[in-house]
Amino acid sequence: MRFKSKLATEHVQLMHNVIVPISRLTGGGGGSIGSGTTIYLDPENLRISSRGGAGSRVDGGASQLGGAEQGAEGIACFAELIAMNGIFLEHKIESIANNVIVFDVDLVQLRTALAATLQSLGGGGGGDGGIRSGPLHNSGEDARNSSFSSRNNTSYSSSSTPILVVMKLAKRGGLPCLCLDASCANGTLDVHHAIPVRILRAEEWQHHLPPLVNAPDVQLEFQLDRPLKAVIERLKCISPHIYVDGSMAGELVLRVENDAVSIRTFYDKLIPRIDDQSEQMQQSQETPRCTLKVDSKKLLASLQWQSAMSRGSVSSYIVCMIENEMMVVHVVLNPEDLGFITYYIPVHYISHDDMVD
Repeated sequence: MRFKSKLATEHVQLMHNVIVPISRLTGGGGGSIGSGTTIYLDPENLRISSRGGAGSRVDGGASQLGGAEQGAEGIACFAELIAMNGIFLEHKIESIANNVIVFDVDLVQLRTALAATLQSLGGGGGGDGGIRSGPLHNSGEDARNSSFSSRNNTSYSSSSTPILVVMKLAKRGGLPCLCLDASCANGTLDVHHAIPVRILRAEEWQHHLPPLVNAPDVQLEFQLDRPLKAVIERLKCISPHIYVDGSMAGELVLRVENDAVSIRTFYDKLIPRIDDQSEQMQQSQETPRCTLKVDSKKLLASLQWQSAMSRGSVSSYIVCMIENEMMVVHVVLNPEDLGFITYYIPVHYISHDDMVD
């Protein structure tokens, strides 16, 4: 079994951008390998499967380095990215299982290693794909099993010094690890991280596939200038549950109610996403509508990417509603053929009376 890839600085930044919001779901960082995240690698794709709250401590407390978002339990997250000319500059993978490798990893430790690597590469650059200036998200956390050496204490920028980052699977101290090594062409910078992993059989990936759900009753595409996160944050303070009313007429309403107040937030002129089944439904009956009852904390946890990822990293996002079954948030990365992140949010059963405004 062998996996080795090369990344330029912009690939490291991209991977960091994708992993940050997913790691906020799982928690972890306390040294446990089985923190609810499984990674699948083959020559074409990198896939990430995570379960919300799986990395939290058994006693219910948050782990020391990065607890899960409150209310994230029960959320499933699945990401898929193209490997060659996508998340990697180049890569090579070999295994007896048709060149497929599957392993469990603590995503908080990987996030910390990526952030520390970006910080060590320098404070220059800019834009969505370059190195950010100043500390990165959680860059002050103690990345376990890492080492850093820099001759002359120089700050490096990707625009002035050729940087090579290698990600590979290797053994460290007799244990399998996902290793992240960064170096400069002139040998003045040397950064090493080793994150313990648990290698799984390739056929075990079937247990980490995204949930099977029915066809959505309503699918609405949002543009990035119409985020939901800020609204949900306010509504969460009023009620633990949010009713989401959607219509294929391009309308969505968020409503909360309690004994003292009733609030509704309206979104219109959204883009209905119509597939063959949706088109048949529209031809045979009235405009499809759907109402869901969602935990406000779960919905907010599934929207953390709206603050964690830079705007240039995302193309658009789609809200899919399946009556009394699931709410799905599908995030399309930029460029669109790079990949996606999909959140599966459980919902409460509601009667027909509650669905009617």
